[in-house]
Amino acid sequence: QVQLVESGGGLVQPGGSLRLSCTVSGRTLDYNAIGWFRRAPGKEHEGVSCISTADGRAYYADSVKGRFTISKDNAKNTVYLQMNSLKPEDSAVYYCRLDLFSGAPIWGLGTQVTVSS
Repeated sequence: QVQLVESGGGLVQPGGSLRLSCTVSGRTLDYNAIGWFRRAPGKEHEGVSCISTADGRAYYADSVKGRFTISKDNAKNTVYLQMNSLKPEDSAVYYCRLDLFSGAPIWGLGTQVTVSS
């Protein structure tokens, strides 16, 4: 069974940086894309960034373009989200999601990011 485990969240001041990690464990699967979503209190899930396996391209929400960078280490089965110039509005629980070619996506349990002075 495939599992996603996120890490790297925490408390950071505005303008600071964090790097989130998502490690994929379990039976190796071919998948369509892997990426990050976030959910702030009282708001719906928001797609932050993802990497497509079809073309290897990275996609970003407009709200994080130029500040966040997604990358993937295939040898470690890990995807990273480098977050720079963090703002209070980036505070949320960040979830890793694996999109398969068929069936429901697989979600991690999430990691809390709080941006506050």
